[in-house]
Amino acid sequence: MFITDEDYKVVIGEQALKVVSQVSTENRANAETEAVEEISGYLRPKYDTVAIFEATGTQRNRLVVMYTCDIALYHMAASAPQKMGMEIRKERYERAIKWLEGVQAGKIIPDLPLAIDENGNPVGFPLVYGSQKKLRHNW
Repeated sequence: MFITDEDYKVVIGEQALKVVSQVSTENRANAETEAVEEISGYLRPKYDTVAIFEATGTQRNRLVVMYTCDIALYHMAASAPQKMGMEIRKERYERAIKWLEGVQAGKIIPDLPLAIDENGNPVGFPLVYGSQKKLRHNW
């Protein structure tokens, strides 16, 4: 999986993670899968999401890792009894979505692998166009 136990330590304590995930590896795996797909939805038009989420260790983008943890925790907290710790999870979730929207709009440019087409050209970039010099037939 893209996220490890060590990655969660940046955003939540070990005991709190057990409480939020309800000590269920299935619940946690589902939330992580949902988080990866949610992030992929924002990044897919321009970036190679398969390469992003197949990366391991230090090859992973640290912000993507942190935001994946935040979004997964948000989904886990939503299913927790009495929505324990939901305020901080909602705040961090909204910050992650704001960052993803900035990336999608082109205002934020993360160090991520670009998606390429079968010819090796990047996809998802604006169309570049031009024209010939204007002809003037004034004799």
